[in-house]
Parts: sequence; structure tokens; C-alpha cells
Amino acid sequence: MRLLVAAERAPGRSPSPHATIRAVMKKQKVALITGITGQDGAYLAEFLLGKGYVVHGIKRRTSLFNTQRIDHLYQDPHIEARRFILHHGDMTDASSLVHITEQVQPDEIYNLAAQSHVAVSFEEPEYTANADGLGALRLLEAIRILGLESKSRFYQASSSELFGLVRESPQTERTPFYPRSPYGAAKLYAYWVTVNYREAYGLFACNGILFNHESPLRGETFVSRKITRALARIHLGLQDRLYLGNLEARRDWGHAREYVEAQWLILQQPKPEDFVIATGEQHTVREFVVAAAKELGIRIRWKGKGAKERGYDGEGRCIVAVDPKYFRPTEVESLLGDAGKARRKLGWKPKVRFAELVTEMARADLEEAEREQFALRHGYATAPAHE
Repeated sequence: MRLLVAAERAPGRSPSPHATIRAVMKKQKVALITGITGQDGAYLAEFLLGKGYVVHGIKRRTSLFNTQRIDHLYQDPHIEARRFILHHGDMTDASSLVHITEQVQPDEIYNLAAQSHVAVSFEEPEYTANADGLGALRLLEAIRILGLESKSRFYQASSSELFGLVRESPQTERTPFYPRSPYGAAKLYAYWVTVNYREAYGLFACNGILFNHESPLRGETFVSRKITRALARIHLGLQDRLYLGNLEARRDWGHAREYVEAQWLILQQPKPEDFVIATGEQHTVREFVVAAAKELGIRIRWKGKGAKERGYDGEGRCIVAVDPKYFRPTEVESLLGDAGKARRKLGWKPKVRFAELVTEMARADLEEAEREQFALRHGYATAPAHE
């Protein structure tokens, strides 16, 4: 799936022997992004390249390519003037983070890497704490060890999951935290260690407390993308049913493309501060399902309550069902952000509203489902996707 703007290449310039990293770093600002292969990393990389940055990204080594979101930005390592450079590293490996940071000498570091699936964090709590919590510490220590306190500005991707069992609504920068998952708890450590390094060592280190942000690039197992993908496939007869957990959960959903601009703005301020980034508009998971179905021409009738609730289409087929296995041990029932500080100090406000976001995602997944249907119709096998 493509983003909006293709990466700038170097037309007419013949590749040289493998250009060293230092050779390609001119006077442009240099950014280092962890989690660059994810939704936010892809949008942020494109955004920064559009502003003339040299962008370095850290990706984990895997036996399969996992760079689909950034393939259109890729530049051959032999191009001297390339501005998009990938490194192998891992948030659980301090030596790789120190080595990459020393090589890159970044003006800005965006820590977007995480085991970011809340439900999975209950199954892999130790890894989540290691990657999400201690990973942030390792990056901050890299800045300190390398003496980059006055050069490198640091952005930590915090989460609305910090608020968990909310103490007030809407949530602001002053709302007390009460995480309800190993993911939220790990992000809480990363939040406070970022504040601590700001106050203890004078780092320009900031937290962006981002509420749910989605897009066609969202991972397929996250509830928003799971909904739009499944309904598109159901619409075309490629899938029978969508299984979900808590339909009553209420979230503040925005567009990831806009939220990465807020991340950048946070690091352009005269002094380091923490910001809530949100739309201030809240919808239930059920409302997300209804909106996506409507975009695909499906009208859903609901029957039953709780774990027995089902959604039926116009032909009486059950196409949505609640499966208790998707309930979390501790639920986060409601999240709603107040981004007033971001409006005042950053000049940031969301432009894409809920209905427009759902429409964009549903249409993108319909196109993908149509490609799958076309391949099957002409006798070609497609790769099955399992949760």
C-alpha cells in the first residue's frame, strides 16, 4: 500500500560503491526513527523527507521482508545523495542502539518502536516491558553516554493507554495515570524515565500522549483495521464473519498522518514539554463497525446483549459476533482526549474527523479485497491471513 508522496530520488546520478553513512550526511537536519516499518514510522519518514531531512530508520532483522509501508521511500545504498537509510537494530539490544546513534549523530530521535498490541501484552508481558519500557531508557542512555544532550532532541511515543481506568474525562496532560495492561504499564515507565532524563540531565526530551490513531496502514490485527478489512472481505464473499471483543469500548480515533505532524511540532518548540494529541471526539467499537459497514453498503441489525450480541446483514446472515476470547483481563472502557494545549502551543488541530477516517480505511480495504477476489477468480492462490 502506498503513502501519498513518493520519495525523492537522485535522477541521473550513477550509483557509486556502497556510500558510507557519513558521506551522505550533509547540512540537512538528521532524524533517527525507531519503529520505522510501522504505521507511524512510515508516515513520519515521508513527512520528514518532504521537509528535506535525512531520515535514518531502525528495523529489526527478520527472515521475511516487513518493509511494505516504506518500500516506496527506499533508496539504493549505492546512491551517494540518498536521504533514506535503514539500520538493523533492536530495542532490547543497547549496543545496537548506541552504535547506530553514534553513527547517525541525529538532531532528532523519534522513538516509535514498541510491542504495541495491548492484548498481546498480556501474553508477552516481559518482552513488552523490555522493548517498550527499557527500550526508551536505552535510547536516552545512548544520548547521554555519547554526549549528545545538547544536540539530539528526543520524542517518546506515549499512549492514551496510560490513562486506563480514567480518573476524569476528557483526559489532559494533568490527568492522573492508571494503566490497565502490561503495555500501558511499560509505556508508563517510558513516560516517566523520559521526564526524569529531561530534568536530571537537561535533555530536550518530550512525550506525545497520542490517543488512538488509525489509517489504511494500520496493522491488520488492530481493531479498527480488523473491522474495515473483514467487512470488505465479507462484502465480496471472501469471509463469513467478523469476531470482536468489547463492542462498548469507547475511543478517541484520529488519523495517523496528522498525528505524526504533531510529533514533529513537539520537537520544534523552544522548550521540551509533554502533549496530549487527540480529536476530542469519541465513538464505540460498535459505531466503528456500523460506519464501516455503511460505507460498504451493508446495513447491520443488532440482536442480543454482551457476549451473545450478533450483527446481521440485510439477508439475515450473522456477519459480526462477539467472541469472549477477545476480552481483556482488565478493560479500558473509555478514552477521550483534550488536545487544548497542543492547539494553543503547537498550533495543531485535527482535520480528519471520524467519518472521513472510517471511509478512507473502508475504501482502501475494499480495493485490497477486490484484488484478492480478482486473483482467485483467475485461478491464482492468495496468501491466507490468520490472526
